[in-house]
Amino acid sequence: DTPDALLVSRKWETQKVRQVYEQIREKNPDLAKFGRTVYRPWGSFTIIDEGAWFKSKRLTVLPWKKLSSQMHYHRSEHWVVVSGTAKVSLNDNEILLQKGESTFIIAWTKHRLENPWILPLHVIESQIGDYLEEDDIVRFDDDFWRS
Repeated sequence: DTPDALLVSRKWETQKVRQVYEQIREKNPDLAKFGRTVYRPWGSFTIIDEGAWFKSKRLTVLPWKKLSSQMHYHRSEHWVVVSGTAKVSLNDNEILLQKGESTFIIAWTKHRLENPWILPLHVIESQIGDYLEEDDIVRFDDDFWRS
C-alpha cells in the first residue's frame, strides 16, 4: 500500500505481482516507471488527475531553482501559485506571481518557472492539449544540462 497503488491479493497469489506490473506498464509506461510523483533536479511534480485532453500536476520548486526554458507544441498550461513566489518568464517578459495569482501559457510560447525565494514554491499546473507527455518539451536553456 503506497500513495500510488494498493495491492490486494490472496496470500498464495502474490507471485502474480509481475503480471499486474506488466499490465500497468502497457497501459501507462510513465506510471510504471516513475509513480505519481516524479523527482527532478529542481524539485518534483505529482500527477493529481489526468484524462484524454488534460493533466493536472502539483509542482514543488526548491528554493533558488528553476525549470528549463522551454515550449510545447501540443499543449497549453495554466499555472496557479499555491504558496511562495514564482518568477515566470513568457517569451521576453518576466512577471512575479504570489499566492493565488496565475498565468496562462499558450502552446508554442517560450516559458520558464523559477523560485527566486528561500521557501519552496508550490504551483498547480493544468495542462490542456491533444498530447500531454513529457517528450513534448523543447528545451532552450537548462541549468541541469538536459536536452
